[in-house]
Amino acid sequence: MATLIKLQTTQAKPAGPLELMPGDVALGQAGDQLKTLLGSCVSVILTDPRRTVGAMCHIVHVGVPNAANRHNTAYGVAAMHEMFTKLRAVGINPRMCEAYVYGGGNMFPHLFREKHVGASNVDWALHYLETHDVPVLDHCLGGNGYRKVSWTVGRQEPVVETVFSEQGALHGR
Repeated sequence: MATLIKLQTTQAKPAGPLELMPGDVALGQAGDQLKTLLGSCVSVILTDPRRTVGAMCHIVHVGVPNAANRHNTAYGVAAMHEMFTKLRAVGINPRMCEAYVYGGGNMFPHLFREKHVGASNVDWALHYLETHDVPVLDHCLGGNGYRKVSWTVGRQEPVVETVFSEQGALHGR
């Protein structure tokens, strides 16, 4: 099962950025930095409109988990449930949050041209947020590369660097 990470005001803040690995879910307060590296996986960031609290997850799978994995936050449904739970625990209604969504790259474009894991992950994440009435403020999705996502909980938007495999070039946003 994935590691669950939770930052609270009662704990010392990490010395540097908190890096999410596949399947991780984290909650941060204003000033905490969260980051992750994505290929076909998708990261969802939820934040309250005042940007005082933010949660990030790194979704690997979007299918329905079997009974043994129903709480495994590598699966989208478990990751989003955990994010909603963490937000509610600090008094934030997830349906009042705003979202950023990143990732879903096609890591094997020479094998999969149309439907690939990344596209399925993107479709699932966007549908989940729409179903739960969470507006998406920004997204950087798809393509044939990976993304480095970094966000310091606060007013600034997440920073996304995309490396496209077909170009070997880095693009920042």
